[in-house]
Amino acid sequence: MGDYVPEPTVRPATDFNAAEDGATLRAAMKGLGTDEQAIIDILTQRSNDQRQQIAKFFTEEYGRDLIEDLKSELGGHFEDVIVALVVPHFDYLAKQLHKAMAGLGTDEETLVEILCSKTNEEVKKIVEAYERLYDRPLAEHLCSETSGDFRRLLTLIITDTRDESYPPSRDFAVTMAKQLIDAGELKLGTDEEVFNRIMAHESFAQLRLIFEEYKNISGRTIEQALESEVSGELLLAMMALVECVQSPAAYFAKRLHNALAGAGTDDKTLIRIIVSRSEIDLGTIKKEYERIYDKTLESAVKSDTSGDYKRALVALIGGP
Repeated sequence: MGDYVPEPTVRPATDFNAAEDGATLRAAMKGLGTDEQAIIDILTQRSNDQRQQIAKFFTEEYGRDLIEDLKSELGGHFEDVIVALVVPHFDYLAKQLHKAMAGLGTDEETLVEILCSKTNEEVKKIVEAYERLYDRPLAEHLCSETSGDFRRLLTLIITDTRDESYPPSRDFAVTMAKQLIDAGELKLGTDEEVFNRIMAHESFAQLRLIFEEYKNISGRTIEQALESEVSGELLLAMMALVECVQSPAAYFAKRLHNALAGAGTDDKTLIRIIVSRSEIDLGTIKKEYERIYDKTLESAVKSDTSGDYKRALVALIGGP
C-alpha cells in the first residue's frame, strides 16, 4: 500500500513451544481459582498461528477444547479478548460480521470497518470463513440486511474483487477522476453506480492516485465531493474507504478514539480492532493515535478499562 508501513505489536514468539504453553494454560485453569496473569502472558505474546498450535496440543493432549475451557474460567470483556485471540483470524472477522447482522437492526459501522479496510486476499478469506461457519454465503446475508446503494457497494466489495494485478497508472487515474466528476458535480443528481464501481474495483494504490487527480482537476478533495454528493450509510462506507486508502492507521485510530470517547466504552469495537490489527499494524495505529489526539492509546485504554481486561489490552498494545 504505497508508503504505508504497517507495524505490528504482536509478533510470533521465538523459542515457541506449544506443549509447554499448553501445559502452563492447563495448570492456570485447573483446580481452584484461575491464574489470569499466566493466561495473559502466554496468549497476548503469541501469534494467532502459534495460538492455533497451542489449541491443537490442548485437544490432543487433554482431550479438551481450549476455547471452551477459557470460557468456563473467565468472564466479561476479559473473556471476550482472550477468546478473540484464540479464534483463527478470518473466522473471528466472519463471526464479527455475523454478529453485526444478527438480531434486530444491523450494525453498519462494523460491516464498513471490516469490509472496507481489506485487500482482495483478506476479503476472500473472510468470505470463505463465513460460508464455512454459517453455511450460507456472506453476500446473501448482507443483501438481506442492507439496502440500496450501500448494499450494492458492499456486495461489489465482496464479489467484484479489486483489480490488484497491474501497477497504478497516473493516466488511468485522470480518466477515472473525470468519470467521478461527471457522475457527481457535473450531473443533476449523483450517479452512485459510477462511484460504487470505481471505489470497489480499483486497487487502493490506484484509488490513491484517482483521489489526487480528482483534487487536481476539480479543486475539491474527494471527501468534500462525497459529502455533497452522497449521504447516509453509503457516505459512511465511502468515507471509510477513502480513509483506508489514504491512511488505514488514521482510520483505525479514529475508530478507537470513538470507541473510547464519550459516555460508556464501545468494548466490542475496542476489542475487535486491538485484537484483529495487533499482528498487522497496531504499532502504526498507536503512533497515529498519539499524533492525532496528543495522548497515547495505552493511556486512553487504561483510563477506560480495568482489571484483567485492561491488562490484556495493554499487553496487546505493547509499551509506548
